[in-house]
Amino acid sequence: MWKYYALLSALFAALTAIFAKIGVKDINSDLATAIRTSVILVITWGIVLFGTHMGEIKDISRHAWVFLALSGIATGLSWLFYFKALQSGEVSRVAPIDKLSVVITIFLSFILLKEPVSLKVIIGALLITGGSVLMLIK
Repeated sequence: MWKYYALLSALFAALTAIFAKIGVKDINSDLATAIRTSVILVITWGIVLFGTHMGEIKDISRHAWVFLALSGIATGLSWLFYFKALQSGEVSRVAPIDKLSVVITIFLSFILLKEPVSLKVIIGALLITGGSVLMLIK
């Protein structure tokens, strides 16, 4: 089962990056992090409260709120599946599979965000995929 949990962790980690990219477009990244990341709530809201960004809350669009919330959900699901995979699998195999999130993020950024992908990025993604597939094979 740990292989499935590790793969789900990679998927949700990739979605975290995509949703955060969309949600943080027009607001301060410290404020976006505070909204998106409940685990480090005290630290990020402390940065916002003691910085100069508290007044920006009223300016955050509904669009940004939605994607920051989706990013937070994806982060939570990624962590839940990662720890579930670690609970029943070897960390030396779970962690590299979790890094498939890099490949999924590259793919989603090309499809959803229309970001360019170079040959170098494609080769790197293929190498990461190859290493992760090796970890899936017993």
